[in-house]
Amino acid sequence: MHICVPYRKFLKAGRMTGQDSSLRLLRSIVQDSPADQTEALLLAEDSSLTRFAKSTVHQHVGEKNRTLILRVVIDKRIAVTTTNLLNRTSIRNLIEKAISLARVQQPKEDFVSLPTPKTIPRLNTFNENIRSLTPDRKVRIITDLFKIVRGRGLEASGSFSHGIVEMAVANSLGVEAYQCYSDLVFHLIVERNGSSGYAGFVSRDPGQLDIVSLAKEAIGKVSEKELAQIEPGEYEVILEPYAVSEFLSFLGYLGFHALAVQEGRSFLCNQFGQRLVDSQVTIYDDGLDPEGLQIPFDFEGVPKKRVVFFEEGVAKEVTYDSFTGNREGKDSTGHGLIAPNTEGPIPINLFMKGGEATLEEMVRSVRKGIYVTRFHYTNVIEPMKAVVTGMTRDGTFWIEEGELKMPIKNLRFTESVLRALSRISAISKERRICTEGTVYSRRFITGVVAPAIKVDGFNFSGVSAL
Repeated sequence: MHICVPYRKFLKAGRMTGQDSSLRLLRSIVQDSPADQTEALLLAEDSSLTRFAKSTVHQHVGEKNRTLILRVVIDKRIAVTTTNLLNRTSIRNLIEKAISLARVQQPKEDFVSLPTPKTIPRLNTFNENIRSLTPDRKVRIITDLFKIVRGRGLEASGSFSHGIVEMAVANSLGVEAYQCYSDLVFHLIVERNGSSGYAGFVSRDPGQLDIVSLAKEAIGKVSEKELAQIEPGEYEVILEPYAVSEFLSFLGYLGFHALAVQEGRSFLCNQFGQRLVDSQVTIYDDGLDPEGLQIPFDFEGVPKKRVVFFEEGVAKEVTYDSFTGNREGKDSTGHGLIAPNTEGPIPINLFMKGGEATLEEMVRSVRKGIYVTRFHYTNVIEPMKAVVTGMTRDGTFWIEEGELKMPIKNLRFTESVLRALSRISAISKERRICTEGTVYSRRFITGVVAPAIKVDGFNFSGVSAL
């Protein structure tokens, strides 16, 4: 196979690639491919992770990597190949392997086409100050945190991760898109004698990190009182944004996207236009909203569109990528994920609209109930009813007559997210952006913007041993 461009001129070992070099490289690759249609996605990462436990930094690691993901289509036969060896020979072999694999695949008869070019909005998703987070500076920030925590007789554990990600995509139909992202994720747990508190932070701008406020938030969840045990049952609950964001993520995964509806496994099947949750609830996805972690286009190079799933409780829309959209004669909403994607166009910029209450007002309205900071080890039980189970963690309290009376042992819950959202009696004005910020796969940090909520009737099925 003839390679018309010496790819190595675009790629210098150990360095981020840059917009011009990235797109020239991908343009050359798709032009060289003999497939009917070709898509090339380049992801470059320069990241750092610092971990600490018992108020001691115990790990600092860094990663620089570039991954090329090639998708080819021949007579509706599709193959995807990947490499992080970006020299001339490796890229030539990658193309040859993709072509060979495609020719032995079964045709995907409902495949129509890769996306065509659309105008992509210009957004600034990179903050130059991210480069100031050297290992020494990160350790100094964490050391300042330790001083605050130790002054209260507590110990701190958690992680401090930051990175730069470049994403470029091009296809043989003329799509070309590039974006550079910065991100910072801080997870903090403080504890003493079995009582613990959590605080989290995510942003593209390191200047927004306020370590004093973060420490204060986590410390405020730690109590000197002995943990009480509450019997399982149905209670009024206050869920902080951390807990709400996890519920929203499960809804996105289980049913807010077209593939789940097309395969008949979404809780929205045959429910569009029906009120499924409380009229106070509006949930949507918007990659362009500056309150979240903005993402202007998806992994197919399609610009993001705002998609409303629940509007005042009524089921409205779902997200599409090019494949699921073409199945129904609809445009992609800009929710294509990295190929090969068998999960569907899962939304990754979720928002829940805020309400009129403050968190303090919500707590004062509870006669007897439970305050939940966040959930842990949450899993799906009944996808079609959005029933999930998990445990409370890092700040669970008994509420009585409008006051946080005492810390309690963690509880296991088994509840339908839809049922919980249909029993909402108050939503906080204030929202916050939350993220799991996983660092165990290709780095691409996303966030959920969520308020706190009050639920009048939430089912706890057992007491956690953790």
